[in-house]
Amino acid sequence: MTHDHLAAPDRGASRPFGRLLTAMVTPFTDDGSLDLDGAVRLAAHLVDEQGNDALVLNGTTGESPTTTDAEKESLIRAVVEAVGDRARIVAGVGTNDTRHTIELAASAEKAGAHGLLVVTPYYNKPPQSGLLRHFTAVADATGLPIMLYDIPHRAGVAIATDTLVRLAEHGRIVAVKDAKGDLTATSWVLSRSDLAYYSGEDALTLPTLAVGGVGLVGTSTHFIGAPAKQMIEAYDVGDTATALSLHRRLLPLFTGIFRTQGVILVKAGLAAQGLPAGPVRLPLADATADELAQLRADCAAAGLELPE
Repeated sequence: MTHDHLAAPDRGASRPFGRLLTAMVTPFTDDGSLDLDGAVRLAAHLVDEQGNDALVLNGTTGESPTTTDAEKESLIRAVVEAVGDRARIVAGVGTNDTRHTIELAASAEKAGAHGLLVVTPYYNKPPQSGLLRHFTAVADATGLPIMLYDIPHRAGVAIATDTLVRLAEHGRIVAVKDAKGDLTATSWVLSRSDLAYYSGEDALTLPTLAVGGVGLVGTSTHFIGAPAKQMIEAYDVGDTATALSLHRRLLPLFTGIFRTQGVILVKAGLAAQGLPAGPVRLPLADATADELAQLRADCAAAGLELPE
């Protein structure tokens, strides 16, 4: 097996992190502590069985708001050692404090991460000038390629088109996880930069590809990574009929995984499959019986049987 996609990305790389990435949940033991053995098993499943080209660790789906800096570093080290020879490991390091983000970036780089996911600073709602300086400072402080994460409905502020175009001039800012839900804005950025755009909303993957995107950073892809990747590959070779058919087939789970906070349903579904997951940490709450039943129905509608 070759690992050409693990070559160091360059500015002109059209897919610096491959086609399919999953924002991996962080498995915990029953008492809520970090389950590194479980994380290694889950990462191998996502890469070897679900076809992921890369994994995002320590994102919101990884419960980054409630894991410590030391836990984040330990998780990166363990997963890089387990699957880093056959998948890119992208570390979520974004916070609403530039100094802390730079510290997390340095820690992730030291732990062996191949790239960084840096979310828009949340809650303090910086102006665009602040966003430009924040992302530039992080990019200046690391040697790793960076994927910006534009998610205004959580961060409270969007990364404006002009800001994204200016950030694209930085040699290490190579990609965007796009959860803005504004394909017009996405189109403008893609027409004015060479940033690689990954859909940050599972159900918008195919529309994002249609305006020049390259792939998906998914949540439902814990379960349907293989057909989601098939959809992307079908579009790539011009088989839009197959891509559309897969989009429609997978739509119930693309959307259903977000009936409540995504990590809650992912962990419930993984547990049903006998895969490592464990409980969520407060303030999240584990899935109810009704939520799990609805997840089973959504999985069935997407062609996946979730064990009872």
